[in-house]
Amino acid sequence: MNINAAIDAFVQYISSERRYSKLTVNEYAGHLAHFARFLAEKFQIDDTADITHLEIREWQMQLADEGYNPTSIKTILAVLRSFFKFLRRQNWVDSDIMLKVTSPKTPKRLPIFFTEAETSNIYDSANFSDDFNGSRDQLVLQMLYETGMRSAELLGLKENSVDFNAKTLKVLGKRDKERIIPIENELLHTIKCYFSLKREMGITTESFFVRDDGRPLTHYNLDKIVKQYMGPLSKADRISPHIFRHSFATHLLNEGADINAIKELLGHSDLSATEVYTHVSRQRLKETYKHTHPRELKNGELRTEN
Repeated sequence: MNINAAIDAFVQYISSERRYSKLTVNEYAGHLAHFARFLAEKFQIDDTADITHLEIREWQMQLADEGYNPTSIKTILAVLRSFFKFLRRQNWVDSDIMLKVTSPKTPKRLPIFFTEAETSNIYDSANFSDDFNGSRDQLVLQMLYETGMRSAELLGLKENSVDFNAKTLKVLGKRDKERIIPIENELLHTIKCYFSLKREMGITTESFFVRDDGRPLTHYNLDKIVKQYMGPLSKADRISPHIFRHSFATHLLNEGADINAIKELLGHSDLSATEVYTHVSRQRLKETYKHTHPRELKNGELRTEN
């Protein structure tokens, strides 16, 4: 099977049948197109049946030479694993050549999150302009923090996603998996005020978050909003909408929330994806102990004296 035709078939499959997000589909397609060019230029291979684990190892080394870090290479190889699994189901390759390909080891990084003191700033209206954009931006940040939604989920919301009577929000997650998130009264009131403001602006679109011209917010707009407000307020190493998702989970866990409940709120399909936040919580406990326990403080003074 011609590799470019196989890639097209795979992209169609993950888009229409697996219902991956547009961003994910584009990412997969980009990595596979890169792989196809590498095979054609270095080995003159254009048929899936001619690919072996040796070419994939060569590509892995080239990615490293091009400056890709181990985490990125591991992600790209995961795309290849999905691709070759699809090829086997279509009988376009005879064996799973990815079994002979080892992903690079990557250091386990703990999620970055905003502190509770930092997130408290998003509830101070003095930090936002007194107009439509300011009101919308404040609600954007509060929604991210109080629901733990992914960026794509927030941008995909419609006005009818909110059930004011049930006090819930219907979110469409990865692979069109639907989940319900409870929301508290103060946030509901803020949403009502924002919807009224949209009407006063003459904006009637069903999209939840929009610009002042009525067009829906984009990922670029969302990223810019978060950086604009949280950049000056936070000491986090990185600022992005996803940091609010980490903060949501970490703060819930620190307050004693059940990890299975957090898993459902985040829309994780596997508990292992949620358990990373327990490591954050343990690290926080260690730091608290180190800086507050009398014996630790005494020992620190003794070490300083020595």
